[in-house]
Amino acid sequence: MAGRELDVVTGAFSFTGRAIAEALLGRGRRVRTLTRSDQPSDPLAERLERSELQFRDEAALREALAGADMLYNTYWVRFAHGETTFERAVANTRVLLRAAAAAGVRRIVHVSVTNPARDSPLPYFRGKAEVEEAVRECGLGHAIVRPTLVFGPRDILVNNIAWGVRRSPVFPVAGDGRYRVQPVSVEDVATICVDAGTAEADVVLDAAGPETLSYEELVRLVAAAVGRDVRIAHVSPRVLVALCRVTGSIRRDVLLTAEEVAGLQAELLVSALPPLGRASFRSWVAVEGERLGRGYVSELARNFRPYDPL
Repeated sequence: MAGRELDVVTGAFSFTGRAIAEALLGRGRRVRTLTRSDQPSDPLAERLERSELQFRDEAALREALAGADMLYNTYWVRFAHGETTFERAVANTRVLLRAAAAAGVRRIVHVSVTNPARDSPLPYFRGKAEVEEAVRECGLGHAIVRPTLVFGPRDILVNNIAWGVRRSPVFPVAGDGRYRVQPVSVEDVATICVDAGTAEADVVLDAAGPETLSYEELVRLVAAAVGRDVRIAHVSPRVLVALCRVTGSIRRDVLLTAEEVAGLQAELLVSALPPLGRASFRSWVAVEGERLGRGYVSELARNFRPYDPL
């Protein structure tokens, strides 16, 4: 492994980071992950070098990035929780970028989101725009990849929609449900990221799939795939968030925030550019329906509770 060029991927035991790491390994690259949760029993672990993803010790972070040609950054937070805030996530990313530049990393591929904006009323999209600015200013060659709604193995959102429709004949949707989403497969996102890593120019790319669906249509496709005839209940965003909080308190999780509902209704997970993704959500969910929603997947358990505050 030592003779191959090294790429570093944040979060290779999670979702998008895993797909990127697997794509790089498939192209014969040497891969090191910076991870907040080392998982030596994971089948991927024996194929990777592993270092801690932490932001307290910048010198140690610089050492973890030493020798890397590329950095693929997927680090972010889905929502603020406890001491984890979007402001802290932005500051942490700036530490990572400084360490990468000091370590001699040649290029960074940063995973962002469609439609980020510094003046967005939604802190998720506003924070993503701040990080994009930091990437542009860090002095490294860069590609910024902006996914829409990502689906695939280890997905949380689609799995938990399936979990909900398996357990209730009624599924609540905010508003009229006609607002659009443009799902993209995690494998397509990984391919777009790795291809962007081979480019020389600085680029910004949307990673969107070939199908644009209404949110209600997406829910109905999931319900059909798991064999449930679900009735959609159109409720106000406030009622939906309240219902999610009740279920979240039972599951000790956060299902959906008011800001996420607003982002869906504003159609922020849709790209205005020609789609780069190829995989069909319709086809994928039809094949995966038997597996989806058999168990609940907790965002807090996966991405918050195992870690010290960052």
